[in-house]
Amino acid sequence: MAGGHGLSRYARQIALPEFGQMAQDRLAGAHVLVVGAGGLAAPVLQYLVGAGVGRITLMDGDRVSLSNLHRQTLFSMNDIGQPKAEVAARHMAALNPDCTVTTVPEPLDPANAADHVTTADLVLDCADSFAASYVASDTCLAQGTPLISASVVGTSGYCGGFCGTAPSLRAVFPDLPDRAGSCATDGVLGPSVGVVGSLQAQMAMAVLTGMTPSPLGQLVTFEAISHRFGGFRFDAAPEPAGGFGFIAPSQTAPDDWLVDLRAADEDGPDLPEAVRLKVADFETPDTRPEGPRAVLACRTGLRSWQAATRLRAHWDGDIALIALGADPTET
Repeated sequence: MAGGHGLSRYARQIALPEFGQMAQDRLAGAHVLVVGAGGLAAPVLQYLVGAGVGRITLMDGDRVSLSNLHRQTLFSMNDIGQPKAEVAARHMAALNPDCTVTTVPEPLDPANAADHVTTADLVLDCADSFAASYVASDTCLAQGTPLISASVVGTSGYCGGFCGTAPSLRAVFPDLPDRAGSCATDGVLGPSVGVVGSLQAQMAMAVLTGMTPSPLGQLVTFEAISHRFGGFRFDAAPEPAGGFGFIAPSQTAPDDWLVDLRAADEDGPDLPEAVRLKVADFETPDTRPEGPRAVLACRTGLRSWQAATRLRAHWDGDIALIALGADPTET
């Protein structure tokens, strides 16, 4: 180990009969892709780097914001305005030089997901975005890569092991609710995020070292106010048919029927070739695509999903979704 400190650094976990030197060696040889450098990633990164994972690729396109410091505990006041991934990587380098953290200053999206997932032994979804979660799951399912995905909104959260030898995220969550919350819109308690992120790190270590029973195929839920854990296994859950996939704006085609579901004054990237409609417009069969594929875009992907569900009721052509996100200059 680097600097000759391997024995003392990892001795307490190697001593565990469920762990041992073989598990430690597996961690040292592992490459983990962590998507998101926010609240969930804070315990995930500290525990995985501290435990001796050899390589981590950290993807995040955001900057440190004051309103996030209550739960994104890797950052301080001095870090505000700086790229999250770069700040987190600096802190991790100080924590354990045995681990190499490579930063990618952009979010995971349908255009870059395959290239990043293919080099990883395990993907951890720490993003506060259901669109990113579905993109990560779809890509991991296609490549046979295990995924540990977690989410916390308000006072409730979950963590689960998907893909690899288990069903995907869509097998457990085939449909979105009418309203999908986020930390930004619904608020969140910092300790709740810490609990779920710690569970995510534990599941990741179990997968990387081959602990049994495997967390793949298991979902654990947590409710902060009642201090309750729950969950279930979903090893035999079937993959749903006909779900809507996400694409990047760069993956649109000239003959697509491109629809922008955002309000005219809503921020985010421009779609100059798009028709501007509302979700309610898709309630009627009169709203039909003018091309072989309908591409429905909004900020988070929720309105796109809702419009696609309504369109599918009276049109059986190809449908793709775009989650545009907010203006990339915002923090």
